Amino acid sequence: MPELPEVETTRRLLAPSFVGRTIVRVEHDAPHRYRDTHLAHGRTVEHLDRRGKYLIARLSGEPALELVVHLGMTGSFRPTHTPHTRVTFHFDDGTAAYFQDARRFGKVAVVPAGNYRSMPTLQKMGPEPLSDDFDADAFARAAAAAPAVKPWLLSQLPVAGVGNIYADEALWMAGVHPKQTRLEPDEARRLHAALRAVMTAAIESGGSTLRDYAQPSGEAGGFQFHHNAYGKDGQPCPRCGTSIEKSVVGQRGTHHCPTCQVLRQD
Repeated sequence: MPELPEVETTRRLLAPSFVGRTIVRVEHDAPHRYRDTHLAHGRTVEHLDRRGKYLIARLSGEPALELVVHLGMTGSFRPTHTPHTRVTFHFDDGTAAYFQDARRFGKVAVVPAGNYRSMPTLQKMGPEPLSDDFDADAFARAAAAAPAVKPWLLSQLPVAGVGNIYADEALWMAGVHPKQTRLEPDEARRLHAALRAVMTAAIESGGSTLRDYAQPSGEAGGFQFHHNAYGKDGQPCPRCGTSIEKSVVGQRGTHHCPTCQVLRQD
């Protein structure tokens, strides 16, 4: 599933073709999944933002509306129509943007600005990992009472946009076991710094392409070549040489080094 770095890369590359253009019409094949898109007709995209794994386009006019896109597991934008195109955005200058989604888990909706009641994850999402709001002290206080740390990160409550790939990578960098509970202050601070570092590096590389994700240009991301833990089961840990192990934590495939990431028993 595209995570924060992939969605941020998509946002940066889409912005020039969206911002300042008026949406003439939105075509799609699933009203239950792509809700109220007709409300965007005749509105101009004033800004293209991102919140966690969501793209949010601010639309002109009253009442204030936003076009929200969640890429799901296999969603991405392409410059041309493909067999998996689900939503087409037609603009007033004759151009179009094509949202493709092979497995149909992505969502598109037009909602009142800031009203995310129909999207509970977005409504309750924690701070952005690269923002000033992601405070190390507050994170450490919350982590001191947290359950298993990886599922906690994936909940989006302590920090926005972290999914399976970047949770594994940040936990490896911080030397914290994915099942660790109630992090000590030093563990939480290492993890806080690791989340920032991993997200920054992944964005700079255009995200990770493992199966379906590609940038709007069709170009693959590059951060998969820099993974230290995720998808590296059976390979030597870059830090100590021990074989990376794969297990299931919170129903998600999880990768960690048994030497560098020891489960501390309280």
